[in-house]
Amino acid sequence: MRSDDAYDSLRILLESVPEHRGARGLRHPIAEVLFIILVGVVCGQEDAEGIEEFALENEDWFRTRCGLKHGIPSQDTYLRVLAAMNPEAFEAAFRAWVTELWTHDEGRHIAIDGKTLRGSFDRAAGLSPVHSVAAYASELGLVLGGVTVEAKENEIVAIPRLLKLINVKGATVTIDAMGCQTAIARAVHEAGGYYLLHVKDNQPMLRGQVAAFFEDADRSRRPVDDPAPKVERVEDTDKDHGGLESRRCEVSHDLRWLDVQDAWTGLSSVVRITRSTEDVISGKRRADVGYFISNRPALTARQAQDLVRKHWAIENGLHWVLDVVFNEDHSRVRSGYAAKNLATIRRAVLNLISTAPSPRPRKSKFSNAHRRMIAALRPAYREAVLRLPP
Repeated sequence: MRSDDAYDSLRILLESVPEHRGARGLRHPIAEVLFIILVGVVCGQEDAEGIEEFALENEDWFRTRCGLKHGIPSQDTYLRVLAAMNPEAFEAAFRAWVTELWTHDEGRHIAIDGKTLRGSFDRAAGLSPVHSVAAYASELGLVLGGVTVEAKENEIVAIPRLLKLINVKGATVTIDAMGCQTAIARAVHEAGGYYLLHVKDNQPMLRGQVAAFFEDADRSRRPVDDPAPKVERVEDTDKDHGGLESRRCEVSHDLRWLDVQDAWTGLSSVVRITRSTEDVISGKRRADVGYFISNRPALTARQAQDLVRKHWAIENGLHWVLDVVFNEDHSRVRSGYAAKNLATIRRAVLNLISTAPSPRPRKSKFSNAHRRMIAALRPAYREAVLRLPP
């Protein structure tokens, strides 16, 4: 293979990252180091020592891909690169790579949520764990980008920064109660997207008015001059894991009663979702009610119900996978920017693994952990995951 073909579609991710090391004594190009780290994580390695050992065991394969003029870098080299590399520049390269490889049609759903890397704290240095906010395309199972919540700020500040970095035009963006802020709603609306925000006690006036509206709509006896507001409803019932779950979603576009409507850019509907669960063995019941606001025109109850359920895909499809499959919470890498940059690499690997072809054509269902194991054992599948030419 010609050396200029070595990284194929990964070149946009690897070679666009600025070199932060001085030229003197520089042995391994940054793209070469990042390529080995990326492949190591794809193949199930969680730390620098494991990445070095994997590279040594597969040295011939790596030489065909990136030359390795000076051999396999040491684990110290991986850690130094991760610790000193500019995380914003690396995240920008990651977003460009996602855009290059995957196109997104209008009408998609993007869930935004935060996650803490629990093992990244450094008590001796007085450093708290790294916390980040990620955007996740639920239908595609792709991480679109993320930003770190810096010290002395919170998700309310970080989310608008993330929204400026990703394309939300035509998408419906769902965010939990922390993101229910007028500035965030305005940012999504002005970017050409639709928001569906969870309203809780951090917006007491808005929540009180929405709750009062639906309570009024529930009244069966009404004066002649006070007709019931128009509310669309849809109900579902599921039985799973020994429990019976019922959901009722109600949507109204009648907002004449809402005093704070002007503060929420483009606001066009309010939503109430009532969820009740019953344990079929013990008979115990639990119920909760959630309120939401949206600027999506003609939002139906079915659409709202589906979007709220899709929002939790970021917990199951992203946070849970990173914790359980990638052991992210147990990672103690914390020097410099290493934790932030390694988090970006894990998300890049998750995109590659989750969108890779099946290891066996006649069997479509393979867990991410299984795919990583097969990539480690079978070079041909590793190349398919990495989108490298054979």
